[in-house]
Amino acid sequence: MSKKNKRQAPRRVSSLTAKAVEFNPDYSIIKRDLKHIGLLAGTFFAILIVLAIFQNQLIALFVK
Repeated sequence: MSKKNKRQAPRRVSSLTAKAVEFNPDYSIIKRDLKHIGLLAGTFFAILIVLAIFQNQLIALFVK
């Protein structure tokens, strides 16, 4: 006689025994990093605008 494998039914976890896990991520580090990135992007953008305004004068200085 061969042995037959009997499959067990999956166990169900009752709602009383399952712990409610509260998902409360902390985004303060991400907010700080985004502010830093925004500040750097704004600074570089302002530098590009200033360089575009004085482009002809800067080229004349370096071409001599």
